[in-house]
Amino acid sequence: MGGGMTIVERTQVFLLPDLGEGLSEAEIVEWRVAVGDVVTVDQSVVEVETAKAVVDVPCPYAGRVVTLHGAAGEVRPVGQPLITIAPLDGGDEPAGHVTYREEERAGSGNVLIGYGTGHGTATRRRRRPRLAVAPEPVDAGPTAAGGPSGAAAASGDPASPAAALVISPIVRRLAREHGVDLHTVRGTGPGGVIRRADVEAALTAPAARLAAVPDPQVGSAPVGDGDMIVPLTGVRKVIADKLSRSRREIPEVTIWVDVDATGLLETRAAINAATPDAPVSILALLARICLSGLRRFPQLNARVDTEAQHIVQSAGVHLGIAAQTDRGLLVPVLRDAQRLTTAELAAELAATTAAARAGSLPPARLTGGTFTLNNYGVFGVDGSTPIINHPEAALLGVGRIVDKPWVVDGQLAVRKVTQLSLTFDHRVCDGGVAGGFLRHVADCVERPALLIAAV
Repeated sequence: MGGGMTIVERTQVFLLPDLGEGLSEAEIVEWRVAVGDVVTVDQSVVEVETAKAVVDVPCPYAGRVVTLHGAAGEVRPVGQPLITIAPLDGGDEPAGHVTYREEERAGSGNVLIGYGTGHGTATRRRRRPRLAVAPEPVDAGPTAAGGPSGAAAASGDPASPAAALVISPIVRRLAREHGVDLHTVRGTGPGGVIRRADVEAALTAPAARLAAVPDPQVGSAPVGDGDMIVPLTGVRKVIADKLSRSRREIPEVTIWVDVDATGLLETRAAINAATPDAPVSILALLARICLSGLRRFPQLNARVDTEAQHIVQSAGVHLGIAAQTDRGLLVPVLRDAQRLTTAELAAELAATTAAARAGSLPPARLTGGTFTLNNYGVFGVDGSTPIINHPEAALLGVGRIVDKPWVVDGQLAVRKVTQLSLTFDHRVCDGGVAGGFLRHVADCVERPALLIAAV
């Protein structure tokens, strides 16, 4: 056959692909197709949630859907069957055949939407939120995986309850984990959409707490009256594993200093007054200061390779930004951040954190960081001793900026004060380097003119 196509005289089983570095499983959020549907090459067939992102998975085969391997809410291991496609009986496809791209035959079909399997240039675009049917299937057989028609439509029972209106997969997951029937929840969002707050409010009801008793199939122990079980899965499991590994492997040290941030706030106000169409955030200025510090002290932009027994200093700064989301703490990465202007940093930070909270970042954007900036001051706290984001070697934390008494030119004054903390891997450097970096950052916060001189 020509045109890069191959004809195969049998059904094709598409296996769950490797969706990102270190990911071994994914949870089915919503099937885009149902048994009997006809699919084309690269058509999105299922939305899954990994420990890092919610992604659409395209199928590299064309034909008719025979089996959906798994129901909504089920966790599937990478490399296990996801969907089975059978030959079409007629139409444009030859009878008894399934077509797919030759390049997919050579590999595993592990291609996500946006990366593409075709020969043309593919582009990614954010998927618009849409109302989705979110019934909880009673019989979780392979063919009852909750396709577009839903469980109620499949049964043909006109007395079945109306479908719950849910946009966010996080809301569906929260309800599922706590045993909340979404059909009993009153949505307070636009058009009756069920929000996270609605599910959390339902959890306060006695019936909801009783329904939260763990499924015996997951091996949870019985709980006392009113206790709630929160499974350690998905992003929470990855966070737990990664932070535990960080504490086991990295001999970390935290140092800190209080700084007068009045000058930094005044500088930001001056920049934004001059460029109102491209406002700059405090986080962007702090990121710029960190990049300046890492240029002077590249020892902290590194990682330790324990197997090779050497330290790897990265040529570029892949800046991680800690972002609190509905799915937990994520650290999206701005690759080669040192190449961005301050205005570009501000725009990229705003777009990246918004995408992280929306769950639309691809897994590749959540790995490969070399240094992390953590603004925990947004939670109203002054200081912290954060755990290093393994395998990085350092993390700068910034507390809240508050009015405090401060001595200026021998006189007591009220200034905008914050606390900076640096947690570093003592294997990559000693206190002199770490202290020099933190002092440079503090000096630039207090006197932003030094940052201009150092750029």
